[in-house]
Amino acid sequence: MTDISNRKDIEQLMNAFYGKVLSNEEIGFLFTEVAKLDLQKHLPVICDFWESALFQKTIYKGNVLTVHQDLNELHALTEQHFQVWLEVFNTTVDELFKGNNADQIKIRALSIATVMMSKILYK
Repeated sequence: MTDISNRKDIEQLMNAFYGKVLSNEEIGFLFTEVAKLDLQKHLPVICDFWESALFQKTIYKGNVLTVHQDLNELHALTEQHFQVWLEVFNTTVDELFKGNNADQIKIRALSIATVMMSKILYK
């Protein structure tokens, strides 16, 4: 296994992750029914986000917290939702990659989820 080293690797990771999470029994509905996620439109944006987060690039122009606060307005998010998201994310990373960047993206995912929970659930 190789490490995450470029945009193509992030795209591979996000395609695999969303393939799993959209069909997840516990949280898939948040993407498909609540957010009504247009995956073709969303994937380039989320890849921009993770490329920015992992490689310190400034290509992501959105506000990930606001997106999730808006989602929470449509359907209350729970700590369990975030835990399942993290579990699927980490499992997907571990299935595809190994190395420092793979470890770093999992650390960043945990950090981001923790901040979101504090801002959304425990406000």
